[in-house]
Amino acid sequence: MKKNYGFTLIELMLVVIIISALAAMVLPRLAGRSEQARSSAARADVRANIATALKLFELDNGGFPTTSEGLQALLTKPTSGINWNGPYLEKEPIDPWGRVYEYKSPGEHRPQDYDLYSVGKDGVESTDDVTNWD
Repeated sequence: MKKNYGFTLIELMLVVIIISALAAMVLPRLAGRSEQARSSAARADVRANIATALKLFELDNGGFPTTSEGLQALLTKPTSGINWNGPYLEKEPIDPWGRVYEYKSPGEHRPQDYDLYSVGKDGVESTDDVTNWD
């Protein structure tokens, strides 16, 4: 007599039902995390990554890039960059939503140095912005 090894249709259906039930419990908890991750990445750029590059630029050149030079001064030598030792960033600083970070020097909110921010998901200045002055 030959024995058949394998799963029955009922066993397979039970496995599919169990996996579906687990997915139905886990997926709602993961929904919305991508937006939270984007905000965290933007916060890290504004408060650490780009901020460090700007501080290195200031140490080398005696001041922050002007608003007209913008963050591009961290990638290519500006006309005012006397002791420019860059590039200070490897690539153009783009926020997680695909937009260039906003930069003003001297800043409106931080007149002693600069304002650096992302306009967030909606693309306009509003409550979802990620800033260096909060």
